[in-house]
Amino acid sequence: MGAIAVLAAACKPQAPKARYDTAAVDRGRLVARVTASGTLSALVTVQVGAQVSGTIQKLYVDFNSPVRKGQVLAQIDPRLFKAALDQARANVLAAQGTLANAKAQAKNDRLQLERDQQLLARNLIAQGDLDTARAAADGAAGQVEAAEGALAQARANLSQAEVNLKYTTIVSPIDGVVISRSVDVGQTVAAAFQTPTLFSIAQDLGRMQVDTSVAEADVGHLTEGMDATFTVDAYPSESFRGRVRQVRYNPQTVQNVVTYDAVLDVSNDSLKLRPGMTANVTFVYADRPDVLRVPNAALRARPPPGLGDAARPRPLPQADRRTVWVVRGDAGPKPVSIRTGVSDGNLSEVVDGELHAGDRVVTEFLGSAQGPPRGMRLF
Repeated sequence: MGAIAVLAAACKPQAPKARYDTAAVDRGRLVARVTASGTLSALVTVQVGAQVSGTIQKLYVDFNSPVRKGQVLAQIDPRLFKAALDQARANVLAAQGTLANAKAQAKNDRLQLERDQQLLARNLIAQGDLDTARAAADGAAGQVEAAEGALAQARANLSQAEVNLKYTTIVSPIDGVVISRSVDVGQTVAAAFQTPTLFSIAQDLGRMQVDTSVAEADVGHLTEGMDATFTVDAYPSESFRGRVRQVRYNPQTVQNVVTYDAVLDVSNDSLKLRPGMTANVTFVYADRPDVLRVPNAALRARPPPGLGDAARPRPLPQADRRTVWVVRGDAGPKPVSIRTGVSDGNLSEVVDGELHAGDRVVTEFLGSAQGPPRGMRLF
């Protein structure tokens, strides 16, 4: 019986041993960033259109042309509009003549009514004659009012014809630079249903903005006035600076991905930046010059079932605390509760916990290694 016990003890396998990778905890600088992509545009871009339809007769500016407010950009053929203006003026003259004639007739009918009233008082005419005169006078007064209305309508048409003629001359509403031209000489523009865009003018390319799409998980790190840097493909080795002017509340949802527009103000004194360029933006929301740093992989490492059960913490961890597994000396991994701060995606700041620079933390558990059975010796 004793020999059986000795044999069982000798053949019992060794306890499994955990295998793992470790990394060192250190001190150093930690910079937390948010990255996003965006598009450059001018602060103010005005679309210049045509209010009337017609054929482009002349163009006075082209792409990249600097313009001043009130400067002529293009000319639509004005001949039809001049003819319409002349006709409107003639209509006004005709309406004035009609009104003058109606007033003269009304005056004559009024005088006739007064004479008939005197004659009736002396019983020289019948009452019917007076009623006829009164009706004629009232009708003449109505004709005067109708002629006055026709004159007012003719004057309104004249004013419209004058405005339409002015619209054939396309002028710049602002000082700026022409960044787009959509017409050529001889082209017909139709403004019947909507105003066609002829030019796009950027007010000031020396000051621009970047509209970025920031993920909803990162938008909470952004504040107005925050500095940012960005690069563009045209100058990949050069970094440009900007400042957050606004983080807009309106969400943009594309394929169930929610983003928010963060607008950056950018100085472009060198005019290197152009509208439409893609900007790769970096927002730095935390910069810690000297902190205790732990690899993020250590925050995710968990021993497989059966390993380290005795060392696992029994109470549930607090919501703002994390558990890392520390290897000190020849002992196996032991759990240590820590509280973390900002993270750069690879390293996290340790703000509380029994962790020190130089400690080795487990970054990945590789499973267990089964030792060979102990040998049995017979005596």
